[in-house]
Amino acid sequence: MYGCPYILPVTTPALSSPTAPGPRLPDRSDPLPLWAQVCADLRRRIDSGSFAAGFPGELTLTEEYEVSRHTIREALRVLRGEGVLRSQRGRPTIVEPTVYRQSLGTLSSLFDSVAAQGATPRSDVLRLATTVNASVCTELGLAESTELIVLERLRYADDQPIAHDISWLPADIARPLIERDLSRAALYAELQTLGVAIDGGAERVTAERAPRHIADLLGLAADAPVLYLERRAISNGRSIEWRETHVRADRFSLEAEWSAAGSTLTAAVEGMPHP
Repeated sequence: MYGCPYILPVTTPALSSPTAPGPRLPDRSDPLPLWAQVCADLRRRIDSGSFAAGFPGELTLTEEYEVSRHTIREALRVLRGEGVLRSQRGRPTIVEPTVYRQSLGTLSSLFDSVAAQGATPRSDVLRLATTVNASVCTELGLAESTELIVLERLRYADDQPIAHDISWLPADIARPLIERDLSRAALYAELQTLGVAIDGGAERVTAERAPRHIADLLGLAADAPVLYLERRAISNGRSIEWRETHVRADRFSLEAEWSAAGSTLTAAVEGMPHP
């Protein structure tokens, strides 16, 4: 009776700005049910971060939208069914954060995964420079004194920080990246423009407590759980990137497909070599 078929764009009243953070009153001349209009507008406000300080109660929403409590309850029922909201008896309703999914064993990057799920990815470039790092050179199979390009980024999805990563690449390949704007570009796409195509690699995922400086960057409590990813990317048989990433465990999931043979799952869980 209710659900997705009614989740359609809302006709906005003339006095309501399209970018206004507050509620848009439902149009009673619209054939779309009032609860569906309220539901769509609540979804808009949730996506814009309007309820960061807390989700309002039914009475407040009734007053904001000038509709009956029954209408509000039906809109909230749909949002709970979609996993957007979570309610427990005796406790305030909370907005469930979007969890971004990424497949194991693929070339897909965090940038790709966020964009594929309808969010807008961007990065704050914290560091982009030449450096020398003996331990990283060992991971890349290079002499310890080899010059590297280091790229440190704070990654966002719809302006919410979700990951911090550091990539190291051989300077003889990646030096032109220093002149690039990497705040809204995917690293592998930029490497492609340099004639470097990533065609393989390995990745290790572990769970740990966030170091204090990482927790601060990601807006987490000290020692909050995070996923720690180590990745080696390969191009034409050569290791050309070593990456270390801390991802918010409450905003990210890793997924793997498997068959009866279990080859992909075994590789991901049991037999994957250290990246």
